[in-house]
Amino acid sequence: MDRPVIFVATILALLCVSEVDSATFRLINKCRHTIWPGFLSGANTAPLASTGFVLKSGKSRTISVPRSWSGRMWGRTLCAEDDSGKFSCATADCGSGKVECDGGNAEPPATLAEFTLNGDQGLDFYDVSLVDGYNLPMLVVARGGHGGDCSATGCLVDLNGACPKELRVVASATNGSRGASVACKSACEAFGDPMYCCSQAYSTPDTCQPSVYSQFFKHACPRSYSYAYDDKTSTFTCASADYIIIFCPSPFTSQKVLALRREAAELPLVNKTMMYIGRKYASGTSSPGRVQEQIIAHGASIVVSLLLLLLFL
Repeated sequence: MDRPVIFVATILALLCVSEVDSATFRLINKCRHTIWPGFLSGANTAPLASTGFVLKSGKSRTISVPRSWSGRMWGRTLCAEDDSGKFSCATADCGSGKVECDGGNAEPPATLAEFTLNGDQGLDFYDVSLVDGYNLPMLVVARGGHGGDCSATGCLVDLNGACPKELRVVASATNGSRGASVACKSACEAFGDPMYCCSQAYSTPDTCQPSVYSQFFKHACPRSYSYAYDDKTSTFTCASADYIIIFCPSPFTSQKVLALRREAAELPLVNKTMMYIGRKYASGTSSPGRVQEQIIAHGASIVVSLLLLLLFL
């Protein structure tokens, strides 16, 4: 075989190997505003080629990720440069001072998508976590994979308006948000209590239980991580998949599309009784008692609906 032919064949083979050894993440911004996705690789995992970029409303971007990658991604909001050129964001800032995060983590509160690709038994493990709080609705969809359940996960509900008053992050009026609630803290960050942080005497699954605050998140977004030991209903698996990550997905549209997938997940992706919770409680105040009342009220409505359904069957 001629050398030019061998050279071309070698290049093609390397390209094929590269394709097999990488997954694609397609990030889509359905928000009405610009976001700045950020990425942080896990321990002993090489950083991605880009660790942060701008993504305008209605735009998407596809990145290549090694099949052995583990790490997290999130969306930053209300970002700008100051007079000195330092870049910062009102929510989920990574502290790098620029658009690229360069090894910086998301400052809570932040909605996180977490991945460990090609892990135990060759499976990808992924979740959407509200353990560090919430700042944006997010949906993760596995495509083209096999094995595991390959279910979609995320938090489709806008919780900022409904966030309990003591957990709210209110942006300054100078960034154009006019003092609106732009993120929702975890109880751990808000109060620092070991009971909420699953630390010290509460550092095991037996001693750290869901709180009224974590239940607020879990009730709205049943498949998302709501506290440290929420593994059983919040971690999903697939193998050799590519992933779509949608920021601010439409709850109704997402539900209709995902219903065609016949997923095996035990819990629904979204609690339909809370799709518009942000609007309903945007001007209200909250307390642990008020949060519990909201959860009980929504739970009661579901029970009543089921009883009525049974009566007419």
